[in-house]
Amino acid sequence: MDDPTLLPLVDVDKGFAIALFLLLCVFLAMMIVRCARLIMDPYKDIPNSMWEDQ
Repeated sequence: MDDPTLLPLVDVDKGFAIALFLLLCVFLAMMIVRCARLIMDPYKDIPNSMWEDQ
């Protein structure tokens, strides 16, 4: 039979919280990289047709 005194390594609520935290950390890292690239070269994503029209 199962021993009722054994505790699981990580319970479901804590595992869900850790997974959500890791997902938020990945999203934050992606946003930091995107913002850093935008600061380094702000005109890269603008099409050339906009510059030619003016």
